[in-house]
Amino acid sequence: MPLTWPTTVAEARQIQESLRAQVIADDKLGQVKTVAGVDVGFEKGGTVMRAAVVVLDFPSLERRAQAIARQRTRFPYVPGYLSFREIPAVLAALKKLHMQPDLLLCDGQGLAHPRRFGLACHLGLITNIPSIGVAKSRLTGTHGAVPRSKGEWVPLLGHPAPAAFLTKGAGELEDGMEIIGAVLRTRPGVKPVYVSIGHRIGLATAIEYVLRCTPCYRLPETTRQAHHLASH
Repeated sequence: MPLTWPTTVAEARQIQESLRAQVIADDKLGQVKTVAGVDVGFEKGGTVMRAAVVVLDFPSLERRAQAIARQRTRFPYVPGYLSFREIPAVLAALKKLHMQPDLLLCDGQGLAHPRRFGLACHLGLITNIPSIGVAKSRLTGTHGAVPRSKGEWVPLLGHPAPAAFLTKGAGELEDGMEIIGAVLRTRPGVKPVYVSIGHRIGLATAIEYVLRCTPCYRLPETTRQAHHLASH
């Protein structure tokens, strides 16, 4: 974790705005042999965070490593600022691993964020590990109907970001709107997930990895296994 960590929303917003331009939104990842899921649960009435990291072999998705870290909760729950609440504990869990994963799949948003700097962007930038946001619900943006077959997706669109938020590789426009993610069907007839890049990966590649990590269920195996570890 950086030496200074915000304690107010105003400080957190300033950090998001100052770091956003450092996110790399195209493919800068090597060979992916391991993928990791991160998730955070809460204990003692929300006063303690329980962060879990699960590393899976890729493409077999067999478990290779796992770690748990508990920390006192220091930042309030505020939509759009989830990373400032959860990342300290996630970083502590990552430090416990005997190996560094090649790709992070985060249970949260990446670029699909009001300030284009969700948890996946923040964690990817701090760790310099390629990262993807895979969220269960939409935080911002609009989209059309998603076809019912597995692998189908439609763009998640947002208003073009201010110049201060522009990132190399990002900013593709469709009908005057910026493509900030993908609404992806991972199982036929089941609610889609919201995929957006975090750091050092492009959207098409992110979609490919999410699908390959989602062989049976709605959510990627990385997310499912990390959630189970964080919650039990």
